[in-house]
Amino acid sequence: MLPSSPISPLISPEDRIFVAGHRGMAGSAIVRCLQAEGHHQLLTVTRSELDLLDGPAVATWFDDQRPDVVVLAAARVGGILANATFPADFLLENLKIQQHVIESAWRSGARRLLFLGSSCIYPKFAEQPIREEALLSGPLEPTNEWYAIAKITGIQLCRALRKQHGFDAISLMPTNLYGPGDNYHPTNSHVLPGLIRRFQEAREAGAAEVTCWGSGRPRREFLHVDDLAAAALFCLRHWQPGSEELQHINVGTGSDVSIEELATMVAEAVGFRGRILWDTSKPDGTPRKLLDVSRLGSLGWRAAISLEAGLRRTVAEYVADRASGAEVRL
Repeated sequence: MLPSSPISPLISPEDRIFVAGHRGMAGSAIVRCLQAEGHHQLLTVTRSELDLLDGPAVATWFDDQRPDVVVLAAARVGGILANATFPADFLLENLKIQQHVIESAWRSGARRLLFLGSSCIYPKFAEQPIREEALLSGPLEPTNEWYAIAKITGIQLCRALRKQHGFDAISLMPTNLYGPGDNYHPTNSHVLPGLIRRFQEAREAGAAEVTCWGSGRPRREFLHVDDLAAAALFCLRHWQPGSEELQHINVGTGSDVSIEELATMVAEAVGFRGRILWDTSKPDGTPRKLLDVSRLGSLGWRAAISLEAGLRRTVAEYVADRASGAEVRL
């Protein structure tokens, strides 16, 4: 449910909206939200139809299609291991995708653009909860710095185009996402889907114990992807930062849990009754990452899906997909 606002919407149902990355977890949720809210002039393309790494092809597509509004949700993403193993790929591919889409949107006359960033842009030891002003105030977390640097560049490109050319580009910084369409790869996934898969497989195998990475002490915030989609549409409709304001805004729930608490919640949700062990030889990452969401709250939007409810829903969807043989992203 999107909150009402007395302000005239900045986009309309008649707008042609291009969602880049519509098959990903965030992009597909945004498409569902747009459709549910009466936006049916949606433009989507698959990777085989348009490779966002191909700059000239992207420019040609924008010149032909001329979208009014652009949502950039396409990115190469992965967990700690993937970032550590493929740093150049994470940096180069995300830089190219962002430059090609953002620049082509501006040059082709798009009226509004929303860039989807990540909370990993903030310094490793940023004051908690993390305010938007913490950007570029300290060193990044080494386990995802390549992805973070790419996302920071995207934010700054949007900011530079607004400053120099008046291009209406805004950026959203979501916290850790979960929900339909997540990646459940055994090594390249993020923490929550990785835990869901690990505990579900352990339950099915009748395992006596599950070993999780790290100490379990770091604290993380988790946002259901449907809440992110609602926030994205709300900001597209109602958020217009002033020229001197920050043009990025945090999106989260405002509360966090330890990874140990999360593992216990996942185990209970899937019905695993064994022991949970911790491999402290594996990295923890940032000690804590909780976003200050007061800025978005002051505009009238707050997350609606609790972690408990969202986790139950996500586990049920994952188990049903496995049982039915439906495709689960690996």
